[in-house]
Amino acid sequence: MARLKVTPTRMNLNTLKERLGTSKRGYKLLKDKQDELMRQFMILIRENKTLREEVEKELSDSFSDFLIASAFMSPESMEAAVSFPTQKVGVDIGVKNVMSVRIPEMEFQVEQNEDASMYSYGYAETSAGLDQAIAGLNEVTEKLLKLAELEKTTQLMADEIESTRRRVNALEYRTIPDLEETIKYIRAKLEENERATIARLMKVKDIISDPDVTDTLDEPGFREGKDPIGPKGDSRPTLSKE
Repeated sequence: MARLKVTPTRMNLNTLKERLGTSKRGYKLLKDKQDELMRQFMILIRENKTLREEVEKELSDSFSDFLIASAFMSPESMEAAVSFPTQKVGVDIGVKNVMSVRIPEMEFQVEQNEDASMYSYGYAETSAGLDQAIAGLNEVTEKLLKLAELEKTTQLMADEIESTRRRVNALEYRTIPDLEETIKYIRAKLEENERATIARLMKVKDIISDPDVTDTLDEPGFREGKDPIGPKGDSRPTLSKE
């Protein structure tokens, strides 16, 4: 803990109290945000793991089908069959705000055309294995896009969790303790000044209530600054005791 360099006054004390209250409210909100981000992050991690396993299995099956199809077709026929697609596919990327994290929403956009088909080749010179491989890839692409969305979301979520954690730690271990230490110091100084003032007032009261001092103050010439016990006609100036 480090005490802030401020003048120990009541105005600064009130200002620091307001800052302390704001810091504690901010700490609670950030802590709640961090907990909710962690909960959603763990859900996304489990979902991501399951989806990745499914995608890897389906891709492996599709590649196996392509390998089988390539055994029945020449490389030239295979290349000619898949080189001229009849469908145009794009990706529409939107943004969704979750706990102040802007995460992407991805969706395929397929151009609608009567002549468009998933199979852009004729059936005479191709094998059934190629049809099965194309169909498998067409099904797994949706999961691939979902997997890319999940992985990007988890990455952004992890960055936000790290940023929130740093702010929470800064408030918990630095800002709030420093403010509390400074407030404690200012209160101690103000109480010390009050005790010193009360002690001075009591001392002055005791001095005034002393009979010898009261008689001295009532003597002629004391308040005019003259020595009351000097010779007659002597008006030597003396220090005033007021």
